[in-house]
Amino acid sequence: MATIEKFEDLDVWQKARELCKLIHKYTLNGSFAKYFFLKDQIKRSSGSIMDNIAEACLPARQGFDRGGKKEFIQFLFISKFSSSETKSQLYRALDYGHINQEEFEIAYNKCAEIASIETGLINYLKNSPYKGKKHI
Repeated sequence: MATIEKFEDLDVWQKARELCKLIHKYTLNGSFAKYFFLKDQIKRSSGSIMDNIAEACLPARQGFDRGGKKEFIQFLFISKFSSSETKSQLYRALDYGHINQEEFEIAYNKCAEIASIETGLINYLKNSPYKGKKHI
């Protein structure tokens, strides 16, 4: 696996950022822009996906991550939970007519792709002999 210097280098974080921008774009238009509760909630959950990946990767004193792979895995799981939350909110946005089927599928599939990458990363970390810094 390639050496990672910062969280922005992670493909999964980049994909989460794309999802976050897409969700923001959806919430700017039509009835979605006026439905404040769902708009705020889906923007927070999609942002939480990328934020928890970044949180897992905060630089420690001399290395990459918060210090250990268990904590990294924990934050990746939290990010996956936020992805599931975003998928659920996408259903509500679709059911309420705030987005169409195509928009739903694009965002839903991005959530699923991110969760799949995170699952792979979690499995890699679980099976990795490394316990601390610079383990990716």
